[in-house]
Amino acid sequence: MKNKAFILLIILLSGITIAFLIIRHRPEITTIGSVAPDIELIDINKNKIKLSELSGAVVFINFWATWCEPCINELPSIEELSKLTSGNPKFKLITILFKDDEYRAFNFMKENGYTFPIYLNPDGSAAKNFGITGVPETFIIDKKGILRNKIIGPAEWDSPRALETFQALMNEPD
Repeated sequence: MKNKAFILLIILLSGITIAFLIIRHRPEITTIGSVAPDIELIDINKNKIKLSELSGAVVFINFWATWCEPCINELPSIEELSKLTSGNPKFKLITILFKDDEYRAFNFMKENGYTFPIYLNPDGSAAKNFGITGVPETFIIDKKGILRNKIIGPAEWDSPRALETFQALMNEPD
């Protein structure tokens, strides 16, 4: 009887230890009001970019995929937003390809005349750190690197309301 209780105690303690180790090594998910993770991305030309390098700019990050119909539906508004903000040093637009083939995505972009930037994150750390639950998901980061908004699902990014929101963030003091 004592041996069974001892074995059960050992199993219980082992389970608690394993659970603690799993939780301890899980990446912290970014929440609104917290500092955005310093993710590293790669563009089509294999140039690396780190989120921390964009300090001082409002950063729009959109996770998408060619297999995602809501993503495809929102891409024209992202393209228009990209054109409207192109060259503005206070605004950076980043789209991250999520669980998709990069060649299919680049061909899709070319076929549809899209010019907004696509970035890759081969190890998937960006999606993990932002806590992606699906696509599309969009994150708005202020000039100080604080996550200000998370939008799950498609949106009209070139709408007057969205543009006013981005302008207000760009006008905030550094």
